[in-house]
Amino acid sequence: MAATPPVCDFGWQAPDFTLPATNGRTYSLSDIVGENGTLVMFICNHCPYVLAVIDRIVRDASDLQALGIGVAAICSNDAKNYPADSLDNMKAMAEKMAFPFPYLHDENQSVARAYDAACTPDFFGFDRDLGLQYRGRLDASRAQAGPADLRRDLYEAMKQVAETGKGPKDQIPSIGCSIKWTAA
Repeated sequence: MAATPPVCDFGWQAPDFTLPATNGRTYSLSDIVGENGTLVMFICNHCPYVLAVIDRIVRDASDLQALGIGVAAICSNDAKNYPADSLDNMKAMAEKMAFPFPYLHDENQSVARAYDAACTPDFFGFDRDLGLQYRGRLDASRAQAGPADLRRDLYEAMKQVAETGKGPKDQIPSIGCSIKWTAA
C-alpha cells in the first residue's frame, strides 16, 4: 500500500539513535553527521518504490557525501512478516549495491517511530545543526524508475542545504510502501 509522508517541519531536530549496521558495526547519529548536513533515509529491500531507484539512491548518496553530507539508510520493517527485510538480506543488498553509506537495522522500530517515518523511501535531510530542511522525494519516479534525465530533487535540495543551510521552500513528498509495523 502506498504511503506519503507529511511535509517538511523546518528546524525539527533529528532524534538520536544507535543501531547495528550490515557491516557489523554499530552507528549513532553522531557517527553519521556530515560537516555540511546529514541525510537519514528509511528504505528496505523489497519495496518496489525503493528497488526502482536504488541505483539513483546510491548515486545521490555518493554525490552528497562529496559535498560534506553524512548519509545513512535505515530499514525498520517487520522482518518476521517481511523476511526480505531481515538483517541477512540487508547485508546481501548492501554488498550487491555497494552502498557507500551504513545500512542500519531498526529491529524494534523505535527509530522509525521517533522520526515518524511513513514510507520507503522516506528522506530526512538535516542541516549541519541537525535541523530538518528537506523531507521530499528523490525524483519524480514512482514504482518504476522515471527517465534518466529527471530532476534530482533530493540531491538539489541537499546541495542547497550544504551551501546555504536552508532547504527549498517548496518540496514534493516522497511516495512509497508503508513502513511494515510489527503487530502491537
